[in-house]
Amino acid sequence: MKKIAVFPGSFDPITLGHESLVLRSLSLFDEIIIAIGINTSKDYYFSIEQRQKWIREVFKAYPQIEVTTYKGLTVDFCRSVGANYILRGLRTSADFEFERSIGQVNKKLFNEIETIFLLTTPELTAITSSVIRDVVRNGGDASQFVPACVDLSMKPEN
Repeated sequence: MKKIAVFPGSFDPITLGHESLVLRSLSLFDEIIIAIGINTSKDYYFSIEQRQKWIREVFKAYPQIEVTTYKGLTVDFCRSVGANYILRGLRTSADFEFERSIGQVNKKLFNEIETIFLLTTPELTAITSSVIRDVVRNGGDASQFVPACVDLSMKPEN
C-alpha cells in the first residue's frame, strides 16, 4: 500500500519552515499532498490561486508532491484521497498541545489516520505565516522567511 500523507494548512504564505518540513519528510512517504484548506469564515491575505502557484513552484522538481485545495474536515479529505497520514510541524510546546488535541480527535473520527509530527529545525522555529503577513502589512521585508519564488512585494489578489 502506498504511503500517502496530507500536509494541511492555509500556507498564507508558504514559509521556509513549510518547505523544510515537506522536503525532510519526502523519505517517509510515497506521496505528499499539500492541501490548502478553504475556510469561508477566515480572511486570507493572499488568494488561493496565488498560494497554489507559489507552492507548485517551490516543489516543481518533486513529482511525488501534489498541491490541491479542500473544504471540510481534514480527515474526510484524507479518506477521499486514500491518505493514512497527516503531516504536521511542531515549533513549540504550545504547537504540540494544540496539534495533539486535533490529532486525537482526527484519530477518533478516522481510526486509520496517523498524525506524524516533525520538529521544525531550530533556525526556522520563529517563522510563521502570520508573522510574515504582519511584516508585509507594515512595509517590512519578509523575503528572508519565504522560498525565493514567493514575491511578497506584490499586492494580494483577493
